[in-house]
Amino acid sequence: MLDILRALLGIFVFIAICYALSENRKAINWKLIAGGFGLQLIMAVIFLKFSGPSDIIGAVAQGVVQLLAFSEEGSRFIFGRFVDDAASTGSVFAFRVLPSIIFFSALSSILFYTGILPIMIKGFAWIMRKVMRVSGAESFAVAANIFVGQTEAPLMVRPYLERMTRSELATLMVGGFATIAGGVLVAYVSILGGEDEAKNILFAKHLITASILSAPAAIMFAKLLYPETEEFADSFKVSNEEVGSNVFDAASKGTAQGLQLALIICAILIVFTSLIPLMDTILYYALGSWTGLNGWIASSSGGQFEGLSLQWIFGWVFAPVAWLMGISSGELLNSGRLLGEKLVLNEFVAYLSMGGLIQEGSMMDEKSILIMTYALCGFANFASIGIQIAGLSTLAPGRREELSTLALRAVLGGTLACLMTGALAGILL
Repeated sequence: MLDILRALLGIFVFIAICYALSENRKAINWKLIAGGFGLQLIMAVIFLKFSGPSDIIGAVAQGVVQLLAFSEEGSRFIFGRFVDDAASTGSVFAFRVLPSIIFFSALSSILFYTGILPIMIKGFAWIMRKVMRVSGAESFAVAANIFVGQTEAPLMVRPYLERMTRSELATLMVGGFATIAGGVLVAYVSILGGEDEAKNILFAKHLITASILSAPAAIMFAKLLYPETEEFADSFKVSNEEVGSNVFDAASKGTAQGLQLALIICAILIVFTSLIPLMDTILYYALGSWTGLNGWIASSSGGQFEGLSLQWIFGWVFAPVAWLMGISSGELLNSGRLLGEKLVLNEFVAYLSMGGLIQEGSMMDEKSILIMTYALCGFANFASIGIQIAGLSTLAPGRREELSTLALRAVLGGTLACLMTGALAGILL
């Protein structure tokens, strides 16, 4: 019961933070905010508490896990026995996870070209548009972010970008930060579930649910930070110019995008997993030893941390945030560490750390694990700012300066949307 009360307090605090940092508090449409929260709550109850919708998401999750097996067939053709003999985290990542990103990116393009994905996106967009009374372009872009990445979704509303209002543009950005793409979803499933098929299905189910639930939360927090004060165009038509001329062209474009994404992820992980021990070494020997902090940290954490490190700093800084989501007291430091890694580094690093903590038994509380699965499920991190600004500036060069001014608050909005989704999941699970 206390965990639920903490999560309810957390939801209030997350909304209050956005209210305090709003660009125009007097212009906030509280009816829209109430509609967004109500929609997220209703969807959370439907997907997490009712067996029918939950079973549907479960069936989709089983399909995702089965598709992972299909992607391994392609990997096996290229890499041979390395796929089956992969034992270390690095070899699993190289020969299974990264190829699955390429495969799912190509599959997403095919599903979009054949009209399957647009129908699903339009359905979610219609619901959010009717409940929250937002524009067609911004609701469609946020709905698209449930399925595709933060750089692909804006392509579908490309003709509207230059004339979007400031609030619409902010909503587009927050939506990109608050959700994940289908291509990386399968990678997170592999990282968290490992070789256990039942765990893969469980994590796939919750990751899919998390991305869906964070969409209305993204609009809500965007409209708190950047309330609509201008007239917006209500008419909207989906842009299909980037899909491809036929199914083979769509598959080829998706493959190229997936390869680019896989290479970027690979490069980022190489850099960050090298920088983390570098920073930890500097902190441990240059500051921790000199001040005597290392011994105090080791004893006060019960050996959980050897001394001063980025993980310990993240843990203490973000532990109060984890507390506000209803995380159990024994998991606060680890959860805070993961939240810090997600924001400062990226969600891939955070999920890798979380997978390691689960495997070594350092993170054992099932409810806390599921809450963190929801809370980390988004692209809201500092590195994504550059990715979004670069991608959107290419599509709408006239808005580049404005995009830069919106970015930091948009990351905050995306982060809080994920945190609120985690808190709601903690209340209902």
